[in-house]
Parts: sequence; structure tokens; C-alpha cells
Amino acid sequence: MFKTTKIEDLRPISDLVSLKGRRALITGSATGIGKAMACRFAESEAALELVDINEEMLRSTKDELTNFKVEINIHRVDLSKKDEIISLWKKLDRREPDILVNNAGIYPFKNFIEIDEAFLEKVMKINFYSAFWMCQHMIRARMDKGGVIINIGSIEAVLPFKEGMAHYDSSKAGVIALTRALAKDYGKEGFRINAIIPGGIITSGTKNAAKEVLKLNFGLIKTGIEFRNRLPLGRFGQPDEVALIALVLASDLSSYVHGSLIPVDGGFLSA
Repeated sequence: MFKTTKIEDLRPISDLVSLKGRRALITGSATGIGKAMACRFAESEAALELVDINEEMLRSTKDELTNFKVEINIHRVDLSKKDEIISLWKKLDRREPDILVNNAGIYPFKNFIEIDEAFLEKVMKINFYSAFWMCQHMIRARMDKGGVIINIGSIEAVLPFKEGMAHYDSSKAGVIALTRALAKDYGKEGFRINAIIPGGIITSGTKNAAKEVLKLNFGLIKTGIEFRNRLPLGRFGQPDEVALIALVLASDLSSYVHGSLIPVDGGFLSA
């Protein structure tokens, strides 16, 4: 039944955006987009479970976030190994998160005809399988409570642009399909499940990957220039610009957003 909204009944924005009393698990949170999301979630008063394979950088990130006065636990996990994912959720025990962000991923360049089974398996395990298993654990643990799942896809899975990325594109296409399938199956169980589709975000990881490839393939310089010229905003994005959308999706600001793919790409997909 349609209800007329009364101003006096509206919750304040500060209440809607707050994550106080909630717990967020963010994979790949030692650097880049994951670290930016950890910062914004801590600012919104969420307790944090930070997961990454780089324990040293995880500790550094935790130290940087101590001023927010929220609980922060770090977990060194190799997400390519299912047994380590299982151990992580056992360790969480009754401290399971009500917000899960599957952000971890790798993006090595490799010519399609040179890809072997070991290379493809590694990419799929980290980029897709880890998100699959993490979602399964989250839904199983909170079937009677619900929660929020945010998966990080890529514009490359929607509109491939770079050469030598067929493996990466395939893994992120899997993440997008998983997001939509789980949204269909578990919305009525109290879960809100969405995906962010970043593109052209500058992080230390993307910079290092580009430097290594440019040593071998100068043609990618042309690709990079073409990519930037296609951006309607005329610039690359920052990790915090993805983190802010993640905060919206994690909070009650997006209470009726479900099964959506949210591009954060400077307009690339529309150009």
C-alpha cells in the first residue's frame, strides 16, 4: 500500500550512513581500494575484519585506522586456498560480519594463447572462487539474520578494453554473474547483494602492473592514452571514490538497492 512520506518520519542522513554496531569484513584491504573502504567504514564506526595476504601492510593499515576508535582485527589469508578461507570463518566464530566486501583480486597481463592451466587457475581462484566461497560462508552463517554483500567487479568484464586480459575479464564476469544469481536467490532471506564495477582507478597495484607490462609491450602506452581520452570526466579515479560508493551500498542509504551493478568509471561505459 502506498504511503505518503512525512518529513517528520524521515531518518536523519547521519543515522542512515552510520555503520555503528555493525561488523564489516573486507578482503584485499591492505592497500588500494580495499584500504580506502576500510577507512571509510571505520569512519562510519563499523568494527572491521581486514583480510589480505600481505600481513605487514595489513598491520600498517590497522595502525593508520586506530584514531577511529573502532575494533579492528587483521587476518593474513591466502584466498586462493579454500582451506584458509574455511579456517578464517572458523576463527571468526560468533564474530561473523554482517557486511562482506569481496575486493581482493589480481590482474596480471598475459597473451591469451600463452595462458596455461596453472596461470588461469590462480587468477580464477583469487578473483572468482574466493568471492564464491566467501559469499557461501557469509550466507550460511547469517541465513537467519541477513546481511550485505558487496562484490567488486570490473568494467573489463562488461566492455573489454585492454589486451592480454581475457583471463581477468572472465574471472570478473563470474563475479558479476554470481552477484546477480545470489541476489535473486537470497533477497527474501534478508540479504542485499550488489556489485561495484570500477574502471580506471589509480592504485599502487595498477601502477606496478602497468610498469612491468610496459617493459615488454609498448603498445599498451597507446591503449592507456586511448582509455583516458575516452573518459568523459577526463581523468582517472581514486580509490576513495570507489570506497564512498561501497559505504552507500553497505549502509541504509541503499536499503532498496539489490542485485545492481554500480559503475564507478568516470563514465567510461557510457562513452
